[in-house]
Amino acid sequence: MRFPTVLLFTLTCVAPSLGFSTTASTQRSPHARSRSLVTRVESSTPAIPSSAVIDESLFLDEADALSKLDFPLSEVELTTKVKEFLSAGQGVERPELLAEEFSFMGPVVGGSSGLDREAYLEAVGGFKIKDAFPDLNPRFHHFRADPLDAGRIWFTSVASGTDNGKGFLGNKPTGKSFMTPPQACSLKFNNEGKAIKYTIGHVMERSLGNTGGLGGIFGPAYAIGKALPFPEAQPYKPSKRYRMIQLIGRIASSLKKKE
Repeated sequence: MRFPTVLLFTLTCVAPSLGFSTTASTQRSPHARSRSLVTRVESSTPAIPSSAVIDESLFLDEADALSKLDFPLSEVELTTKVKEFLSAGQGVERPELLAEEFSFMGPVVGGSSGLDREAYLEAVGGFKIKDAFPDLNPRFHHFRADPLDAGRIWFTSVASGTDNGKGFLGNKPTGKSFMTPPQACSLKFNNEGKAIKYTIGHVMERSLGNTGGLGGIFGPAYAIGKALPFPEAQPYKPSKRYRMIQLIGRIASSLKKKE
């Protein structure tokens, strides 16, 4: 596989098979699925202390929003499909899980439309990140249905691993370990239960972990001292223009206080 194609996928978060059960849930009518979804959301809502002052107009009624989506698959069924996809090498080992219109999108990779199905399968199939990090653990958790986008399940990854395998991108193993910040990921499905969009690597809190606030594969590369040689793969640094605007703002604020 050519290096540029491998590098393209290194812009993303790659995960090993996690061994989740792929047993599908019992089929129910769309209305029964919708009711079970609403019940789950309502039952998980904690009681609000009577002393709390809450402006309810600020918050989405998730149970109501989910019921209005009227998607043919329940949250439980969709979550099972997500775990099935992740367990199958992110779909590579079972391409039939991906719809023809499938696309993959990270914070950088794929541009505005993402990688199409064939490009994704080629890139994932050719990049063996676990060869470099044998103990790679993506720690996928917090699976939940999107109440505003029918068929989408969001989940979180906090990945860790040690560079003690065959070496990262041809480099000698460093023995160093990494822990990424929490990263938002999602899978969206069509009415037939086929994956149509996969998004990963969006950092939720850049002060956590030891990857310089970077997600995807940029983070591990930075943590082991093998940062990739372009700005997107480096820790955040304000641009000169932004720093200038901040300086002007501080000067203006200082002058105003002296008035």
